[in-house]
Amino acid sequence: MSAPLEHSGFSWRGQALRHGSSRLDRIEPRARILALASFAFVAVLSQSLSVLVMALLMSISLAVVARLDIKRVWRRILAVDLFILLLLISLPFTTPGEPVFEWRQFSASEEGLIHALQIGLKANAVLLAGLTLLGTLSANQLGTGLAGLRVPEKIVHLMLFSVRYMDVIGRELKKMRRAMRARGFVACTNWHTWRATGYLIGMLFVRSLDRAERVHKAMKCRGFDGRFFLLPTPPWQTRDSYFLGVWLLALAALCLGGLQ
Repeated sequence: MSAPLEHSGFSWRGQALRHGSSRLDRIEPRARILALASFAFVAVLSQSLSVLVMALLMSISLAVVARLDIKRVWRRILAVDLFILLLLISLPFTTPGEPVFEWRQFSASEEGLIHALQIGLKANAVLLAGLTLLGTLSANQLGTGLAGLRVPEKIVHLMLFSVRYMDVIGRELKKMRRAMRARGFVACTNWHTWRATGYLIGMLFVRSLDRAERVHKAMKCRGFDGRFFLLPTPPWQTRDSYFLGVWLLALAALCLGGLQ
């Protein structure tokens, strides 16, 4: 029997991130969305390193409670860290301030080091919280939660369409890359490779537009009037209020700790 499908971060196909059964699964999607929004608000606006470290520890604790596969989560976080690594390395050398050390003709400032550390802590804390709170939801659950919070229908529909057709576009890209390899294409650092990559991206846009037009016509033929009929929003339970209340109290304690 094949293994259950799993998305990468926030889904190609809308499956929940693979994890063990936990109490977090019983929390209503609206409570999770509000918890993540409040956590991101506090983490992004905070400038205190101690608060950011505590926020990261809070995210790690939540991931442990949710019984996420730590190795898989670590690979996803590492991918994001590698993406912002260049920024974090360059900040100490481009931010004016008191020099801490010198490397050749470049000097790293204390302010730049602190700024880079703040960005790294914020990115990892918010990403891990997002993987734990929203990554363990399916796309349908997330859409239902957003609709329950009175998020505009067009945004909810756009999210659901994106989840579905990112997978379609991904399959088209794989087919095109297989066709290129079948014709003997080998990626190198030369002009031919860059030109072929440009053609690949251009054809991907053309095929995406063609697929979008065909899907739109098919949906109109089936009577689509611009609205999705989402599943009913689950009732708000007492445990959801307890979870959100404890979460907000923890965030308030973080804020008060940063003011001292």
